[in-house]
Amino acid sequence: MRYEGMLLKMETEIGSPIQYFLKLGDEVINVNRYLDKTMQVSFIKYQCTNCGKEKKIYRQGFCYECFYKSAEVGDWIMRPELSKAHLGIEDRDLEYEKKVQIQPHIVYLALSSNIKVGVTRKTQVPTRWIDQGANSAIEILETPNRYLAGITEVALKQHVADKTNWRKMLTNDVPSADMFEIRNGLSKYIPDEAKEFYTADKTNITYLDYPVLKYPEKVKSINLEKTKFFEYKLKGIKGQYLIFEDGYVFNVRNNEGCVISLQI
Repeated sequence: MRYEGMLLKMETEIGSPIQYFLKLGDEVINVNRYLDKTMQVSFIKYQCTNCGKEKKIYRQGFCYECFYKSAEVGDWIMRPELSKAHLGIEDRDLEYEKKVQIQPHIVYLALSSNIKVGVTRKTQVPTRWIDQGANSAIEILETPNRYLAGITEVALKQHVADKTNWRKMLTNDVPSADMFEIRNGLSKYIPDEAKEFYTADKTNITYLDYPVLKYPEKVKSINLEKTKFFEYKLKGIKGQYLIFEDGYVFNVRNNEGCVISLQI
């Protein structure tokens, strides 16, 4: 089968294992079906995911101009504590920012390469955890806006990591951890503004099962900017990564905006 289209992050469906879907052009591909099959990927061109023009991608699937103009990639996306829509203060587009920022947000602990703290919109649970390649996750608190979640994350990351080591995540080099104990220990560091939203009654841990036939011992990243064509057998999917034979891995999300040909 041959497919062609612009890369966007894979969509997921919770299950055991998680189901992954890649949209290329008009086709939606269930990637799980092609485990242990050989994939040929060829780079064709760049296409900005925002304006649709054939421009080189700068960051996150956006060309340079769109990255510095679009409300979808304001600084508050990566740094939730900078959110100001709840105060009626605009960054790039107040109506858009109100829509995204003023809604329930979850501060959580995830176990991927290590225990880390993070923030996501409630509507993105468990998608956010899957995209990060977390093996398990637990909620810490649920806030009514992004700002309160952001300042809580800033406070908690003084005591626990806020980044994932993607190499350890992909080799499944994940330590065991008592997530309840860690969450309870962190509760005393929650800012006063957000303390009332601490979800002490939340006792369920979400466990995530990825479609991986074999984890690599070491990983070698493929980037379409440098490697315009590759051909390997698919051995697994975790986070937004395709895991191939011989330790090669491909981050779909990092290559958003690349138009490719995919032969399976």
